[in-house]
Amino acid sequence: MSTTVMWTIVGFAGQALFSGRFIAQWLVSEWRRRSVVPIAFWYFSLAGGATLLTYAIYREDPVFIVGQAAGLLIYSRNLYLIFRERRNAVASEPQ
Repeated sequence: MSTTVMWTIVGFAGQALFSGRFIAQWLVSEWRRRSVVPIAFWYFSLAGGATLLTYAIYREDPVFIVGQAAGLLIYSRNLYLIFRERRNAVASEPQ
């Protein structure tokens, strides 16, 4: 397999992961009958963004690199906030 084909597969895999976040959000929202952003949305965002960032670095595309790198900060921050909220909720439960 050529290097170009391998990197094209990496790019498409990243895009598939990134797109999977919308499918996860849609399915959970339909199941709950209201708009919901499940934690899986942020995991798909992080995995897809990291894969696409890797691809962007390979392509040496500064616009793509900056966009994906900024996104990774946002996705990571959202996951941190979710885990912090859960940790605080557990800590405040009566024993």
